[in-house]
Amino acid sequence: MKKILTLFIPFLLGLPLIGVSQEINGYAKVANIAGLVLTLNNVDETNATFEDGDRVIIMQMQDNVIGSTSNDATFGNIGSILSAGMYEVVTINSHTEVAGVPTSITVSSAFLTSYNTGVNSSLQIITYPTLGSPDYVTTSNMSAKSWDGNTGGVLAFSVSGILTLAHNIEVDGDGFRGALANGGGSTGCSGSSNYRIPSTNNHADKGEGIYKITNVNYVAGRAKILSGGGGGNSHNAGGGGGSNFSAGGVGGPGWPNCTPAAGGYGGIDLSAYIGASRVFMGGGGGAGEGNNGFSQNAGNGGGIILINAAEIRTSGACGGLTITANGESVTTSSGNDGSSAGGAAGSIVFHVPVWNVSASCPVTIQANGGDGGNVASGATHGGGSGGGMGALVFSSDIPSTNVTLNTAPGNGGNNCLSCDPAGGGEGTDGDGIVGLLVGPLPIDLISFEANANEDRVDLKRITASEINNDFFTIEKSVDAKNWEEVVITAGAGNSNQILEYFETDYEPLTDISYYRLKQTDFDGQFSYSNVVPVKFVKDNTDGGVLNLFPSPVSVGETVHVEFKNIFESELLVVLRDIRGREFYSKVIVDIEDGKLIGVPIEKYIPAGVYLITATSENQMYSQKLIIK
Repeated sequence: MKKILTLFIPFLLGLPLIGVSQEINGYAKVANIAGLVLTLNNVDETNATFEDGDRVIIMQMQDNVIGSTSNDATFGNIGSILSAGMYEVVTINSHTEVAGVPTSITVSSAFLTSYNTGVNSSLQIITYPTLGSPDYVTTSNMSAKSWDGNTGGVLAFSVSGILTLAHNIEVDGDGFRGALANGGGSTGCSGSSNYRIPSTNNHADKGEGIYKITNVNYVAGRAKILSGGGGGNSHNAGGGGGSNFSAGGVGGPGWPNCTPAAGGYGGIDLSAYIGASRVFMGGGGGAGEGNNGFSQNAGNGGGIILINAAEIRTSGACGGLTITANGESVTTSSGNDGSSAGGAAGSIVFHVPVWNVSASCPVTIQANGGDGGNVASGATHGGGSGGGMGALVFSSDIPSTNVTLNTAPGNGGNNCLSCDPAGGGEGTDGDGIVGLLVGPLPIDLISFEANANEDRVDLKRITASEINNDFFTIEKSVDAKNWEEVVITAGAGNSNQILEYFETDYEPLTDISYYRLKQTDFDGQFSYSNVVPVKFVKDNTDGGVLNLFPSPVSVGETVHVEFKNIFESELLVVLRDIRGREFYSKVIVDIEDGKLIGVPIEKYIPAGVYLITATSENQMYSQKLIIK
């Protein structure tokens, strides 16, 4: 099976090549959905290919979410969020190609969400590789292909075991695109008009956001376009900042200190919609209006990072590593023109239950908005505004040991050489950091517990959702290194409901032992939960037991069950395999010490490890049986 095509960057004298980033994902635009079949175009397999059996992420990058389209300050407000930002993991069952390029894929199961491919929507699929076997150590800096209007902007991967970071991971400026520089002419100050108009020299363009602009009459003007910042109006007003978790800032007023101000509006606050299963790229900044050739391109938004791993750790003396989805800043001044705005930060989602970050190799995780550009003139024009902050989403508790988290809005640029700045992105530093959320990267495990209880260990787990989940295996160990199976149970396949599972280990190890949960997908990919320690002390009283003979027993024979020191009026005797499937069930009455029954091992029962249980209203007795 073809997977990742990008060559790994070798170490040079033990150190990674600085400034070289590895891209690991392939991308394709979804042009149409018909049942389980996706029609593709704009396929980019430069770094990874789409193959049968592979997992991919489907993500709604843009949707028809616009509300008001009036030519006033309400233009670009949200209507309904629809599926914008939603994503999930699916498996490719089959695909078709023309000249080696995929034209369609058929997925193996129905989608949990309805996705849209209309003219104002963008839907893409992204390869979702599993790195390592099961552990993985990064080999170079990692990044994503920049969003091009159809595909890109997302870096996603899974590690079944431990992900050891030795390099930086960044999608800075890989999100929605900032508007291009404006120039050519100006009219008088127009702060109270021209909120949405066609692209024109006299009024700057809006940034790109979660609504795909196809109407030429919406391209320019000072109103935002959902998460895209508005453009500066005449005369020389600044652009509005892009948005994500927080709103973008408002651009500077324009020359000569326009009243009412003509600066572009910032993109809207999307925090109410953000969770582990819905995240957004940062919105692009709006351009400043220019007539002297000094206006700049606005900043792009940050992209999206999706990381699924059993554990993230660092080691050695690295001096510090970063994982970032920052918005792009405008770093040049606009002379005596309006300046352009910064892009908003993107989003980073961690489905990682354990963090083990060394003090000698700390990690900084950022989703900060980009800064707007300055005006290099003594007269008041319009500085570019700052972009909004992004989101850091954790499925576990928010890590704090040797991990620094930053979500901050961008700053507005100065309106002149000695003026106050244009508006910065909104929000308070740290607002975009969210923990204990669960989403669609394989299973979302809310909890896994193992508790000693008299003669057994009770095992409980709760999942919030399951994607392509075939089965669970509970394993135990005396040293947390060498593991043995306790029980295997079926998964739910695909579910977005909270599900509770209960199992029991009737043969726990004495003193301290360890339990973990292994989850296996239909395609054989697997991942582990955190490890849970349990202290179990055996009860030495003369309680009742089941004695089995012969054991092991051969298929076609009968195993005899002796009830030793058991006195019950009625017991339900059941033979199960470790997946929980029943092969024999019978009610036995008038149980006393030494009573024997025979349980036939029918020829259709496969060899393996089984459990015989005898259950009354108040008690359960059990014994492991090996069938050969």
